[in-house]
Amino acid sequence: MRDLVTTEWLAQRLGDPALRIVDVRWYLDPARKGRDAYAAGHIPRAVFLDVDADLSAPGGGRGRAVGRHPWPSAEQVSRIMGGAGIGRGTRVVAYDDQGGAVAARLWYLLRAHGHDDVAVLDGGIVKWMAEGRPVTTEVPSVPAATFDARLRPGFVLTKADMLARDPARPLLDARAPERYRGETEPVDVRAGHVPGALNAPFSGNLTGGAQPVFLPPAQLRERYAALGAEDAAPVVYCGSGVTACHDLLALHLAGLAGSLYAGSWSEWSADESLPAATGNE
Repeated sequence: MRDLVTTEWLAQRLGDPALRIVDVRWYLDPARKGRDAYAAGHIPRAVFLDVDADLSAPGGGRGRAVGRHPWPSAEQVSRIMGGAGIGRGTRVVAYDDQGGAVAARLWYLLRAHGHDDVAVLDGGIVKWMAEGRPVTTEVPSVPAATFDARLRPGFVLTKADMLARDPARPLLDARAPERYRGETEPVDVRAGHVPGALNAPFSGNLTGGAQPVFLPPAQLRERYAALGAEDAAPVVYCGSGVTACHDLLALHLAGLAGSLYAGSWSEWSADESLPAATGNE
């Protein structure tokens, strides 16, 4: 299966029993809940997985040493995915309402644990609803499956890996430019970025307009080549390891590779012994 699928592709396969659709809507604003959005209306047959509870390990939060969305253990991934009916042979399509910024976390998490049959819905539920396609409030009952999660080497880097990182590998920060430059920091304990990082906002992977979709692979390739990604596979981070996965999906679509620094800025900034840079690099 392709790593990015269209709304038309999904609409033609809604009845496929081997397909698991996953709603992963999540918001930085704590007053908004993805589960509430799911309850108000979702794509038929979609199950819901929560970024905080399901796609992150326990113990995360602002100022915590492990960051806001710690990378989950293989045991947790096996349990959560199995409970959602995802197992060997299951085709997974993840969606959100932010151009794939959150759905890419599930895409990367599954691939990192050996499940390549996963895609992000291009345009998400925003495009789906704009086209007049069906939504429902019905919560599907899905049979449990067996998911054997095994983390692949090189997909996820720790803080220790970052400190030992080969300087030849580009370091990309997927956050908005003003957060990268340290002009504002609405979430984490310090402003700025990891020294040496270049800014690659995830929004730059998308077209404009009310229903953004991913740029064509050739344009994505050009974008990341300018950031050094053709010379060496970059390490990508963001605020907490969620939107960085959008850059990693864009790199993959462009035929390039990369790794996730899972703790991201929320982990790095919580360690006062580590330096922070501001401005443009």
